[in-house]
Amino acid sequence: MIPLTFFDPQELPAYPTGAPALDNYGRRIDYLRVSLTDRCNMRCVYCMPAEGMQFTPRPELLTNAELLLVIDAAAAAGFRKIRLTGGEPTLRHGLVELVRAIKATPGIEHIAMTTNALRLRHLARPLREAGLDRVNISIDSLDPQKFREVTRGGKLEDVWAGLAAATEAGLAPIKLNAVIVRGMNDDEVVQLARLTTRYPWEFRFIEVMPLTGVAGLAQEGVISSAELVARIAAELGPLEDLGQASSDPARRYRIPGAPGKLGFISSVTDPFCATCNRMRLTSDGRLHLCLLRDDEIDLRAALRNGATPEQLEQIVRHAVAVKPWGHGLPEGILPTVRGMSQIGG
Repeated sequence: MIPLTFFDPQELPAYPTGAPALDNYGRRIDYLRVSLTDRCNMRCVYCMPAEGMQFTPRPELLTNAELLLVIDAAAAAGFRKIRLTGGEPTLRHGLVELVRAIKATPGIEHIAMTTNALRLRHLARPLREAGLDRVNISIDSLDPQKFREVTRGGKLEDVWAGLAAATEAGLAPIKLNAVIVRGMNDDEVVQLARLTTRYPWEFRFIEVMPLTGVAGLAQEGVISSAELVARIAAELGPLEDLGQASSDPARRYRIPGAPGKLGFISSVTDPFCATCNRMRLTSDGRLHLCLLRDDEIDLRAALRNGATPEQLEQIVRHAVAVKPWGHGLPEGILPTVRGMSQIGG
């Protein structure tokens, strides 16, 4: 494991510029998931522990100006897609202006956001006008009471209102995410899948992951994507296999005749490390190299020690070069440093 590391840019190898960044396994890394905050207005059971959360003090978060310097460096290193995550990204102050600035960054071709949609009713249109291309919306249950239990207080009607606003604003194609946990919401899998027979959404079923704070839940509650596919097919008939797009973690299917699609993300039981094209930037300025490992490189320290744009690009290229092949779950290696809300998924 690479410990949390601050690199003096003068001590790094000189990586060639002007070309896409490749890791040591030949994978092109061009997708940066940016956590804007570790705070959230829900407390989902698979994401945060019931109590004891310690949120990052504001002075330790990257400022908007610092964040844009990192995105400039990432774009110079060949990153093309940005996904804004959290915690809950819509809690970030100045979000609309930040999206507009990211959209204006040379080299950035696409901006998406993963959100719980509670604030989209008012933000969807301004975000679309600022340059946000589309959204993924988390919705783990269609039963209002169960939704409150899973999210520890969330209101399902607020999610539906946000989804309607996103649709009206043109933040499409819309993808819906559900983390499926045995004994919690797995009884709703068929009902959730049926949404794609009515709407042109892609509904994504995600295996619960053993991140810090919820590792016990993940070990007891993980359901393989293969089991979920079998359940849906048993109720709704054979699914049309649409395959897996390049660098997309979801294996996609369609219920015959449905306008929407189904996606299954099997990070635990059938990992997609060979086609991984992503890295993560935490809200406190660390490049997190693999979701299910603790490897990180400290960009905030470089920024606050006066690193130039060219030096930041070199650090980003170095982070890409040393990105690990994949997680170590089969060997019993579990992440211990951060929970899901601190990484952004």
